[in-house]
Amino acid sequence: MHYLKSLNVQVFLGILLGISFGVLAPTWALEQKLIGDMFVALLKMLVVPLVFASIYTALTGLGSVEKLKNIGLKTIGLYLLTTALSVFLAILVMNIFPIGEPISAEGLEYAKAAEIKPFSFHDMIMSFIPSNVFNSLASGYMMQVIVFAVFLALASFKMEQKYQDVLFDLFTAINEAMFHIAKWVINLTPIGVFSLISYIIAKQGIDVILGLWEYVLIVLAVIIIHAVVTLPLVLAFFAKINPYEYLNKVKEASIMAFSTASSAATLPVSLRVVQGKGGVSKESAGFVLPLGATVSMDGTAAYLTIAVLYIANLAGVDMTLGDQLVLGVTVVALSVGVAALPSASLVMMVVILNQVGLPVEYLAIIVAVDRILDMARTALNVTSDLVVTKIVDEIEKRKKVQ
Repeated sequence: MHYLKSLNVQVFLGILLGISFGVLAPTWALEQKLIGDMFVALLKMLVVPLVFASIYTALTGLGSVEKLKNIGLKTIGLYLLTTALSVFLAILVMNIFPIGEPISAEGLEYAKAAEIKPFSFHDMIMSFIPSNVFNSLASGYMMQVIVFAVFLALASFKMEQKYQDVLFDLFTAINEAMFHIAKWVINLTPIGVFSLISYIIAKQGIDVILGLWEYVLIVLAVIIIHAVVTLPLVLAFFAKINPYEYLNKVKEASIMAFSTASSAATLPVSLRVVQGKGGVSKESAGFVLPLGATVSMDGTAAYLTIAVLYIANLAGVDMTLGDQLVLGVTVVALSVGVAALPSASLVMMVVILNQVGLPVEYLAIIVAVDRILDMARTALNVTSDLVVTKIVDEIEKRKKVQ
C-alpha cells in the first residue's frame, strides 16, 4: 500500500473516482463544486506574485541585457516551432480522417460569439501594455505583469549594486514564500481533482460526448500524438536527453493542467516540478514557464485547427490545401498575439471563422464538449511549456560548459 502515498497515484485515483461519482451521483457532484473552485482559487492566488517574482529574479540573475535578448528569442522561437508542429499535425490528421457531414446552420445560435468584439491589431498590442500596473496585478493580466517585470528587471541593470541587491533579495524572498504555500496547496490536489472532474462529468453528461464522439476522438488523438511523439522528438533533438524520462518526472504538472483546465493555475506546480524533479535551473524556469503559460498554445492551436476544418465540413465548404496552410499560419500567429486577451480561444475561433467566411453559428454544435476538450488542450499547452523550458535550460548549460 506504500504506493498510495505517491501524489501522482492519489491524483490518478481522484480522476477515476471523480468520473465514477459524476456518472453515478450527478446531483451530489454538482452540489460539491465549491471544493474544486476553492482549490483552483488557492492556486490562482499564488500566480501573480509568483510570476512577477520569478520573472524578475530570473532576468536579473542572467546578469545582462544581451543574455536576456538571447534567451528571449530562443524561447519565443521554440514556442512558435512547437505550435506550428501541432497545427501541421492537426491538418494532416483531418485530411486523413475528414469528419463532419454537411448540415444546415439554420436554427443554430451561439450567443457568446456575438459578444466578441471584432479583432483589432490596435487592441491586441494595447493588451500587452499595462496602463495601470496595480490594476494589471489585481486583475491577473499575465502578459501585462510579465511586461512590467521585464521593464523593472531592465531598469535594475542601470541601478547601483546596493539597490539591485535589495530588490533581488525582496523578490527572492517572495518567491520562496510562494513556493512554501504552493507545496501546501499541491497536497490538496487529489481532493481538488476529484471535485473538478466529477462536476464536469455531471454537468456535461456522457451522452453529449458520445454524440460528438468522432470530433472528440480526433481532437484527443492529435493532442496525444503531439504529446507522446512530436514534443519528445523536439526535446530529444534540441536537448539531447531521454525525453520520456524527463516527461515522466514532471508529469504532475500536466495532470494538474488537465484537471484545472488552466495554464495559469498550473504555473506554481510547473515551476516546482521542473526545478525539483526535472533538473531545470531557477533562471530558465523563472523566465520560460511564466511566458509559456501566456503565449504557448500547442493544444489550443491544434484544437482550433480541427474545429475550423470540422465546421467547414459541416457547412459543406471545401477548403483546399492552400486554404488550410493559410489557416495554419493564421492560427500560429494568433496563438501568440491573442494570448493576452480574455477568452483567448473563443476570440481566436470567431476571428478565424469570420476570416475564412464560415458561420459562427456552428460553434453551438461543438461548444457542448468544449469543457472536456479544454482540459485536454490545456494539458498539452503545459506539456509544451515543460519541454521548451528543458530545451532552453540544456542549451544554456551547454554554453556555460564550452
